[in-house]
Amino acid sequence: MALEREIKLRFDSAADARERVLAMGATPLRGRRLQEDALLDTADGSLRRARSVLRVRNEPGRSILTFKGPPQPGAMKLRDEHETMVGDGGALLTILESLGLRITFRYEKYREEFAVEDVVIAIDETPVGVFVEIEGGEARIHDTARALGRAPGDYLTDSYRMLFLRHIEALGGTGTEMLFPEPSDA
Repeated sequence: MALEREIKLRFDSAADARERVLAMGATPLRGRRLQEDALLDTADGSLRRARSVLRVRNEPGRSILTFKGPPQPGAMKLRDEHETMVGDGGALLTILESLGLRITFRYEKYREEFAVEDVVIAIDETPVGVFVEIEGGEARIHDTARALGRAPGDYLTDSYRMLFLRHIEALGGTGTEMLFPEPSDA
């Protein structure tokens, strides 16, 4: 059983986040790419009620199926996580929907990843803002956040779905997907 431990930090821009991450000595792992995520659930919402997540992630050159168990209480998000690479994310979504699961939320982000010691740092550009996600051991997460000029009061442990829902609620709007606008033909 794998444990995922992570926090998110909000940044004003990807350039600012990247500058700070590189200044602390992080090494680039994976370049900037679009990730398209789909969360699935049963018709009666049993995964959401259990505070668990089933996600299919598609990005250039790979697709990943992830199951996350309910978050455990604490200053950081801590939960069981199981992931596996799949050959065709679109086909997997079709199979899962054929088995009775349905897509309940879609979201996109541009992600680039860095490493420093035993921590992975992702810079995520989303339709609702820029976030730095830090994943690794608890002490190193705290050290990394401090090196980025942040303190525990800055930690975000919400999912991107919850960050999106809070964002649109604050704007008085509604929405069901966190997607970038389609490019115009102008």
